[in-house]
Amino acid sequence: MNVPGRLLPLLVLLTACGQPLAPQAPLVPALATGLDAYRTAAASGTAVYAIDPGASLVAVTVRRGGLMARLGHDHVVASHTLTGYAAPGMGRADVSFRLDQLTIDEPQLLRDAGIGMSPSPEAVEGTRKNMLGPVLDAERYPVVTLHAELPADGRLRVAVTLHGTTRRLELPAAVQVDAAQVTASGAARLKQTDFGITPFAVGAGLLAVQDEIAVSFNIVARRWTPPVK
Repeated sequence: MNVPGRLLPLLVLLTACGQPLAPQAPLVPALATGLDAYRTAAASGTAVYAIDPGASLVAVTVRRGGLMARLGHDHVVASHTLTGYAAPGMGRADVSFRLDQLTIDEPQLLRDAGIGMSPSPEAVEGTRKNMLGPVLDAERYPVVTLHAELPADGRLRVAVTLHGTTRRLELPAAVQVDAAQVTASGAARLKQTDFGITPFAVGAGLLAVQDEIAVSFNIVARRWTPPVK
């Protein structure tokens, strides 16, 4: 049963596993989050790091619920295609990923989440169609963006833009910085209803998806030098 397609907007999860969301915030100006800001910083001697998508992962685990939960499935949705830049000396980072590049129910990630059953390829494809179609409207809003700030108090603050809406939140994360790379990792739980999303349910709730989901992430960025034009 492909019920999880209704939940997958929660990849704002990448970021939203912290405190409850603040009211809607203005969109971050494109100039402030673009490559030019990092290129200029690097040219002036500031350490800038580029996200390594091959070493980075965001994973969201969604669980079935309701009296007939045994008829449903638990799922893991993930992104291995994060892109962006970080400049710790400036206390900022910008990350993005495409919704149409998300993976669904990779065997290893299912095992990591303690999920013993893998859905059929047909079920995975049905979930993907639901996710990219009426739920996320990925054709119109194909990219999720995150603008992060790390103030002196060490609490990561993130503005998440999904489906044309930007929200601000605080994210608990372990951040490590050295001359070669930056890593940020963490895990937490959030509720779909914090984002105004109604958890999927059928049969008056007999078969449903739990409101709470689990988010984990590990992001790696390598020291970056802008190419010479």
